Amino acid sequence: MRTFLTISTVLLLQTAATGADTASASPASALPANLADTVDWTGVYAGIHVGYGRMDGYFETAGFAPLDSNLDGRLFGAFIGFNRQFDNNLVFGIEGDLEHNSNDVALQSAFGTISGGADWQGSVRTRIGYAWGPILAYATAGWAATHIEADLIGITTATETFGGYTAGAGVDYAVTDRIFGRIDYRYNDFGNGKLDFGAAVVDSDLTQQTVRVGLGIKF
Repeated sequence: MRTFLTISTVLLLQTAATGADTASASPASALPANLADTVDWTGVYAGIHVGYGRMDGYFETAGFAPLDSNLDGRLFGAFIGFNRQFDNNLVFGIEGDLEHNSNDVALQSAFGTISGGADWQGSVRTRIGYAWGPILAYATAGWAATHIEADLIGITTATETFGGYTAGAGVDYAVTDRIFGRIDYRYNDFGNGKLDFGAAVVDSDLTQQTVRVGLGIKF
């Protein structure tokens, strides 16, 4: 047993010495190639995205029973922003987006059929993230708005812009030093507003959950 331990100790020491020599000769070779190449996220960027939004609406008119509805649909839009990456790999930035929202719905109310939905929406947000090689994981929050257009069929049309807040998180992945892909999730609370049909005013409350995938380019 003593002989076995002695031989094992000698072999371990030789292996450690060989490994140290190899590491000092080529330190970067111990890292995966995609993580060894540092990506700089500083600068202006822009891109496009597609996604899906689940919007919950609560509508109430004085003297009538309130209505709930899901205004779910596809999203398509564009984004633009600026990042600043620091030596500790923290990334701070600001970003804005504007997108078309396809989520028309028809509601049967006590004073007629209301048809409509959110036709566009957008946001301006701050971002804070951490960069690890080609990966940038981030959290984001800021102001969001959506525009609603609704018809009280056969009578009149009402439009209103709702404003509130948005918050979420996502991941950007650098495919090259300039092109990156993206996936994110955000929760939007567009707050309260009124749809004024003249004969009836509908108090409305809108919230939304969204998932997007996108493709961007750094300039």
